[in-house]
Amino acid sequence: MFTSLRFLNGNSLFYLCIFLLALWHSGTSHEVSNRPVTEDCLECLCETMSGCNATEICVNGACGIFRITWGYWIEAGQLTLSNDTTLNEEAFTNCVNEPRCAADTVQSYMYKHGQDCNGDDLINCLDYGSLHKMGNLQCRAEVPNSFGSVFYKCLKLKEKQERMKKPILTHV
Repeated sequence: MFTSLRFLNGNSLFYLCIFLLALWHSGTSHEVSNRPVTEDCLECLCETMSGCNATEICVNGACGIFRITWGYWIEAGQLTLSNDTTLNEEAFTNCVNEPRCAADTVQSYMYKHGQDCNGDDLINCLDYGSLHKMGNLQCRAEVPNSFGSVFYKCLKLKEKQERMKKPILTHV
């Protein structure tokens, strides 16, 4: 199988090895350094999409706790589990059915496509919700009520919980 490699000189073989190593390594990690989505926002996306049901499941091609599609996963950079590669036919379902890899996929997608979907001159969880549900080309459209009612209720609850954590300042 590799008999044709004997025709490569030392430099060519070296560069071929470097290229193959880089190609292999590019699909073997799901570490994401840029994380624009807060934990609260991820929790609300999870709650809205699946009730945070961590059962490995795909529904109509959308898998995992965030109900990520194959196209979304591709757009996010084809993140994989550390023991997997993009060459594996199950790399998509393996990643998006594992909560950490799925969350990193969402982070990567939002970092790549983050935009002001609702026209308020901010990029925040409201926009990430629209991006996640509608996609980067349709995020300015109104989200379905079935998504919005659960998502916005979750965000309001998170905001209320955050306000309750802050100490009340009184003047003496």
